Amino acid sequence: MPNDFPTLSGRRWLSALLLLVAGAAQTLTFSPFQWWWLAPFTIALIVFITLPLTPRQLFRAGWLVGFGLFGSGASWVYISISQYGNTSVPVSILLTLLFVAGLALFHGLTFWAWGKLAKNSAIRRLILFPALWLLGDWLRGWLLTGFPWLYLGTAQVDGPLAGLAPMVGVHGLTLWIVGSGAALYAAGWLLLRQRSAGAGVLVTVFLLPWLIGPWLKDVNWTEKAEQPLSVAAMQGNVPQLIKWDPKFLQDQIATYLELTEDNWQKDLILWPETAIPLPQDQAGQILEHIRERLAPGSTLITGIPWYGFSDRIEDFTFHNSILSVGNGDGMYHKQKLVPFGEYVPLQQWLRGLIGFFDLPMSEFSRGPANQSPLTAGDARVMPYICYEVAYPDFVAMNAHRAGLLITISNDGWFGDSIGPLQHLQIARMRALETGRYMIRGTNNGVTAIIDDHGQIQDTIPQFTRATLHGEVYEAEGSTPYMQSGSWPVLTLAAILIVFVRERVIPKPA
Repeated sequence: MPNDFPTLSGRRWLSALLLLVAGAAQTLTFSPFQWWWLAPFTIALIVFITLPLTPRQLFRAGWLVGFGLFGSGASWVYISISQYGNTSVPVSILLTLLFVAGLALFHGLTFWAWGKLAKNSAIRRLILFPALWLLGDWLRGWLLTGFPWLYLGTAQVDGPLAGLAPMVGVHGLTLWIVGSGAALYAAGWLLLRQRSAGAGVLVTVFLLPWLIGPWLKDVNWTEKAEQPLSVAAMQGNVPQLIKWDPKFLQDQIATYLELTEDNWQKDLILWPETAIPLPQDQAGQILEHIRERLAPGSTLITGIPWYGFSDRIEDFTFHNSILSVGNGDGMYHKQKLVPFGEYVPLQQWLRGLIGFFDLPMSEFSRGPANQSPLTAGDARVMPYICYEVAYPDFVAMNAHRAGLLITISNDGWFGDSIGPLQHLQIARMRALETGRYMIRGTNNGVTAIIDDHGQIQDTIPQFTRATLHGEVYEAEGSTPYMQSGSWPVLTLAAILIVFVRERVIPKPA
């Protein structure tokens, strides 16, 4: 370990506090704060505190970082549990703390593995830290359906590394951000040892992508169609508490019909997730009315639950779905379901314990893989429902099949928290990674049109009942990230671990 660099050894409470603060400060890099520049400095602080620690100590340190990050950045889940889950405040607080503490375990295990693989070599630890952080992020986005939220690279949709996103994806950006933070620490170490030349080289190398990224931001990796599609997206701002109340069904449908009144001639009309809060087998009259109102060349795409017999699971089931009506075709069933919101794990034991485990429409089944895109006239449209847009490789893989992306959501579950704004930022990163326009339709915000560079063309403010008008372009071709996904950066991380780690088992004599 670098024994001539200041440490906080022996100051446990100060170290613990700073680790919590460093994790919480990473939330400031995301929307609505957008202090993207802060991320490398939080990493440098974390490395400064944790570099000398043992693997057991590193587990606790990583858990504290994770608790700070998710306790500040994902605490919006409390609103879903408390306000809309019919759960008492003490139980809501307990469940939120368990959720945050569970997510923090990913950081704890990542830091523990870091110490185990690098042993006591400071150089190995500095090299392996970005690789282990990246693999920890990837594991968190996959294990137990995953929680692909608060990846540091997402904040770069407004930062200088944005130009690299279509090439390496959000995980590639995260790898470089964490590497830059580790390099900051290493440069300080070299300066203290009066190795200014080495520090200068290190800083220069890690600054290059930050300087090159802005030059790549305007590169067009895909080719836009010559003619745009006219679109209209409706934001009904239906209160979550009445969303599934049959007494308000007619009012909800009337709201969306009224918002669509002057837009039936648009090429593509978008209603949000479960805008029709009635299974499709019971919504025949509503859908027929929509078909009658649509102009001959117009398509309406809406969120609607689906109920019927599934050959795949050999039973009757519900799907959270999206349907194309009019001059279009297709139905898509959501594949990435939200635990407890759309299905209840271990439901035979949890159903009925508290209101949160009995939320309306929490019995959805996962849709099949490799579903075809929807159509809107001649346009092929790939849909993503709510949480699905947070999965970078899932979005990139399916975007191959279409020239336009849409995502629908009902972020009313999260009230006026920062959750919906983070969700919008994530959608912007997916548009940037795939070089495709994305239309985002939500119940209460933020409804938006996002261009192929991840930039917002227009929005409807949150908690507003209104219609968004605009134009979008289909795209042909693929970005480098769509061709490879995250595998190149994940492979690089694995190679670093294999060849840089200190051997745990010595060679036999």
